[in-house]
Amino acid sequence: MQSEYLGALDIGGTKIVASIAGRDGPLARVTAPTPKSGPRRALGDQCLALLEQACRQCGIQPGDLARVGVASCGPFLHVDGDIELVAPNICGGQGGAADLPNDWTSVPLQSVLRERHADAVIENDCVSALIAERALGAVQDEPNCVYVTWSTGVGFGLCVDGRVLHGKNGNAGHAGHLLMSESSDALCGCGNRGDLEGLISGRNIAAIGGRPAPELFDAARRGEEPARSIAAGAARWFGRALYNLTAALDVSVFVAGGSVWANHGDWLGPLAQREIASRFPALTEGVTIVPAGLEKWVADIGAFCLVMPDDWIAHWRETQPWLKA
Repeated sequence: MQSEYLGALDIGGTKIVASIAGRDGPLARVTAPTPKSGPRRALGDQCLALLEQACRQCGIQPGDLARVGVASCGPFLHVDGDIELVAPNICGGQGGAADLPNDWTSVPLQSVLRERHADAVIENDCVSALIAERALGAVQDEPNCVYVTWSTGVGFGLCVDGRVLHGKNGNAGHAGHLLMSESSDALCGCGNRGDLEGLISGRNIAAIGGRPAPELFDAARRGEEPARSIAAGAARWFGRALYNLTAALDVSVFVAGGSVWANHGDWLGPLAQREIASRFPALTEGVTIVPAGLEKWVADIGAFCLVMPDDWIAHWRETQPWLKA
């Protein structure tokens, strides 16, 4: 490598995080809300600004970054050889959502990043999290596993027979848009009614419950109705989706992350696990849900793992430097 520094971007529907790392671990981390108004390139420009800010924190120049790994919500669209985002939690033009003040149907990402960082590797955020968990986290070297995030949106990263699945446009794993209930009025940002994300995502469950998702889940934990019924129902929908993936892919373990799971997986998890275990034992026996081993760092480290040399991965596996950051 020509440089001892790597950059990472975690792009979600709520916030963007930029991080810098050296061989011995993370050095800087900054965050800002995900832009949802202004010019279409506002998101890409925010990413560049955050990387520059993170570089200043650790006393280096953006040009010192050898490579930049980007873990982003999707789906992706390829336009003239570059990746654009068509994320329903960012692009208001996708489903006409009232809470997204833009008419974007896609936003440029790779073309904007390449203005300063020619070697920027972009991957779905759940796929990158899966890569990180297999390299450094809860399912090291597990050949048949799924990473799932339950947060602002719902997404998956899939690994079967030791191969991470990508698909024709890098969109494999968008099982958050599996149709679950034809009769549901749950509107997803993609325009679907009754898909998994429309039923349980942090953004959409807030509309169903009439209050912000963190408040709803906190009230549910305290046993307040109707919040408890809404949250428990969401856990059952979540579990049914995991069963469907078990039946389709014959995987052994689900690694769960995201804000909803991180804060409430202790009591939602058994409800979801029951939905798997109560069906077709020949397919489901022994299938488990485990929390992300990298916890709050899973997205950042996932982005780093996209561009990290093998000797760094071995070093990080031994030293776990994110625990000291």
